[in-house]
Amino acid sequence: MVSTSYENLRQQHVREFVARLPEELKHLDWTAEEVRAERERRLRILIKTAKERSPWHRERLTGIDPERLRDEDLASLPTMTKADLMANWDAIVTDRRLTLEKVEEHLAGLTTDSYLLDHFHAVASSGSTGPRGVFVYDWEGWLVTGLVSLRTGAKLAAMNADTTPPVIAGVAAERATHITSAVALTFSNPARQIHLVPATLPIDEIISRLNELQPTSLGGYASMLQILAEYARAGRLRISPRRVVSSAEPMLPEGRRIVEDVWGVRVSNGYGASEGFIASGCPSGGGHVVEDLIYLEPVDVQGTPVPVGITSDKVFITNLYNLALPLIRYEITDQVVWLDQPCDCPWPHRRIGDVQGRLDDVFTYGDVRVHPHVFRSALSRYKTVTAYQVRQTAQGAAISVQLIGDLRREDLERDIEDALKKVGLADPIVSVAPVEAIERGATGKLKRFVPLRGRATVG
Repeated sequence: MVSTSYENLRQQHVREFVARLPEELKHLDWTAEEVRAERERRLRILIKTAKERSPWHRERLTGIDPERLRDEDLASLPTMTKADLMANWDAIVTDRRLTLEKVEEHLAGLTTDSYLLDHFHAVASSGSTGPRGVFVYDWEGWLVTGLVSLRTGAKLAAMNADTTPPVIAGVAAERATHITSAVALTFSNPARQIHLVPATLPIDEIISRLNELQPTSLGGYASMLQILAEYARAGRLRISPRRVVSSAEPMLPEGRRIVEDVWGVRVSNGYGASEGFIASGCPSGGGHVVEDLIYLEPVDVQGTPVPVGITSDKVFITNLYNLALPLIRYEITDQVVWLDQPCDCPWPHRRIGDVQGRLDDVFTYGDVRVHPHVFRSALSRYKTVTAYQVRQTAQGAAISVQLIGDLRREDLERDIEDALKKVGLADPIVSVAPVEAIERGATGKLKRFVPLRGRATVG
């Protein structure tokens, strides 16, 4: 049962969302100069707030004058990691009522969306791609999260003169500790009602719910969208979404091809994390960075910016709209590439390619480093493989595969072993095991690549 106090707070948030959305849509029509001015204005506010209200940041930002900051000054600010955040959480947060212990207690008790101290929202990263992180948003920061995550879809609907309320289904996390689900629960309203279908349900139940809902807009984890597309191709899932939005996991090329072939629409691949919303999906591929609200810096291992067209080893993000927990040049090990090819979108924001994985996904065997693409390239050639998980072993990999149809396991094993030999791994051993379903994390995310702890050795 939803409490009266929660629903009153949520309805206030929804009213502010509806009132602010028209102005938010205008941001997508801004010139690059207007976007930069807004970004720099927010940067100055963020750094000023961090210096005044965060003991940890105050010490690190000594000598920085917030009022003089411009884009070009960003690189002079110190970076931070998730380890820094979790070790110094209480000194980083800007409201002294908040402590990590209090927020963890709140998260542990969540069964649905809820406010903390009637003002904050707390979420946690799933830990599917590294150590768990805990994040808190104030009222305004949460409102902007809702606006920025939904503004592109609303703008496209307005441009297409589509006045029919969309039927939005999201196959995502069930618990409101995950940001995607929590935002959907907070800002669902009659004009944009969002139906959550937990990704952790049995696939037959997910299919049944979607067949009943008949969504015009379908969102979900990339791995789940690929599975659903295969069931649609087989005739079991009978829906015709006009918009398909992927989020929270890398959208791999083979997954994009299958989804777009089955439903005849371009996948909009959003890029976001518990730390903040980073890019809105572009129909031409990749996504447009929300540059009025965030800084994204793709860098190499040493933290040096990479040029356009070169894939980064990691990124630094600076969330400009959440003042409760300042994340300033915060490291995420996503591998990102700036694109310079034109697209059909009218937005002024720069575009990145689909995020293809994380540096953490690279397997290390002694002196040999194997990028996940070595496995993906072989697996993508087998059309009956709808999902997979690759676990590193000392001499190769153990791979679980979810299938629609038959598979000659020995052929796939041989293909991957040959690919591993080509990158320098001597005498690799690969095993492939079909499974009914691949275990997902508590949020429903699928961790495709699971490295060994420490460095693997090859005998």
